[in-house]
Amino acid sequence: MTLYDNDRKLQNKYGIIAGIDEAGRGPLAGPVVIAAVCLDPLHPIDGVNDSKKISERSREQLFPEILQHSPGYSIVIVPHDVIDEINILQATLWGMRQAAKSLLPVPALFLIDGNKIPTEMPGKSVAVVKGDSHHACIAAASILAKVTRDRIMRELHEDYPVYNFLKHKGYPTPEHLSALRRYGPCRFHRKSYAPVAQLILDL
Repeated sequence: MTLYDNDRKLQNKYGIIAGIDEAGRGPLAGPVVIAAVCLDPLHPIDGVNDSKKISERSREQLFPEILQHSPGYSIVIVPHDVIDEINILQATLWGMRQAAKSLLPVPALFLIDGNKIPTEMPGKSVAVVKGDSHHACIAAASILAKVTRDRIMRELHEDYPVYNFLKHKGYPTPEHLSALRRYGPCRFHRKSYAPVAQLILDL
């Protein structure tokens, strides 16, 4: 059964459905990005899959296709300072709720990647563990979120090349951690994350 088959079954039962996913919970720098997407299961977009299973080039090619053919989509960017203020889980849930509320017409069902559902959602919501491997709408949301965040990190790389955000997108790779120890954090690092917080204490 394909990802679109799973979506069609739910659409036949509920009507309009939307997938919600995020990119960037684990990195030490930059925002977390949340996307909500409605798809037309009767007109599938070839190649839509979990963003982690397809190449960066494929994601970039699919991004405008999803925007063009989606009956509705929303992208929410939650910056690093908000993550530090309310923690990454609450920042992600807040972003999911905002993305859901931005969709018009309001979907009858929201499929949320993961195991938590934000409060005050505008419609029936279901958490789907590894949802981007089961539903096309969640996979499409994962692509929009991932491409948006990667573009932001490429821009940050231009201003802060010493960290090489272009390569690791802010994730705690050995190269990134080495650069952090050598240069200290920049203003876009998440100061509440342990590796960055410890460095600040040591300065």
